Amino acid sequence: MNLCAIILLLVLTSTPSWGKDIDVFPDLNFNNPTELQEATRVLEEELKLAARPQTYLLIDLDRDTIHIKGRGIDLHKIPIIAWSVGSHEHLKGIHRLVARPPVVRRKIEPGAGAEQEPISLADMPVDYVLSLSPSLRITVVPSVAGESLLQRVVLLGKVGWRNVKDWTSKFLTHPSSEPTSHLRLTLSVDHAQSLAWSLVDGMPLVIRRPTDK
Repeated sequence: MNLCAIILLLVLTSTPSWGKDIDVFPDLNFNNPTELQEATRVLEEELKLAARPQTYLLIDLDRDTIHIKGRGIDLHKIPIIAWSVGSHEHLKGIHRLVARPPVVRRKIEPGAGAEQEPISLADMPVDYVLSLSPSLRITVVPSVAGESLLQRVVLLGKVGWRNVKDWTSKFLTHPSSEPTSHLRLTLSVDHAQSLAWSLVDGMPLVIRRPTDK
C-alpha cells in the first residue's frame, strides 16, 4: 500500500476546509483494513485523473452511488438502486469508455416543414450497455418503481430483452477472447438518462469495490 496515498487520505478526510469541496469517503472506517486498502487504491487512481481538466466517473459500489467528478470535486451524484457483478478483481484500475450509448431519435417526415429539435435529456436511452477498455462491460437497466402501468410494461419488456441478450452473450463469447467483467446497474429512469447524457467517448472511470458485501 502506498504510504503517501494513506497520508493524503488521512489529510483529506480530516481537514474541514478541504472537506467542504472534496468528498473523499467521509464515512470511511479506519479500523477496517480491507476498507482502508480499497479506499487508498481508489484515491491513488483518482489522483491521476483529478490532475487533468476532465470529467470522470467514480462508481462507488460500497455506497451505492455514481459520482460525476472533475478535479476531484463532485459535480453530480446518481444513486444506484441495485447492482450485480461477477469478478471483483477485474474492477481494479482506470477504465475508459469506448463509446457513449447511441441515441435513437424520432425521424422527421419529409415535407412536414418541421425542423429537428436539439438533442435533449428526454432523448437519452434508459437501458444500454457501456463497453470500456480494458475489458469491462456495464449494463444499465431502468427500475419500474414509480412508473405508470403502461410505462412499467414497456420498461419490463426492455429489461427482459436485455436479460436475454446478456445471457446469450455468455455463450457466444469466443473462448480465446479476452475475459470481460460484467457490472449491472439498476437506476431510476431519470437517472439512467442523466448518466447517458453525461458520458463522452473516452471518459475515464474508476470503481470502488464493496468491502462488506
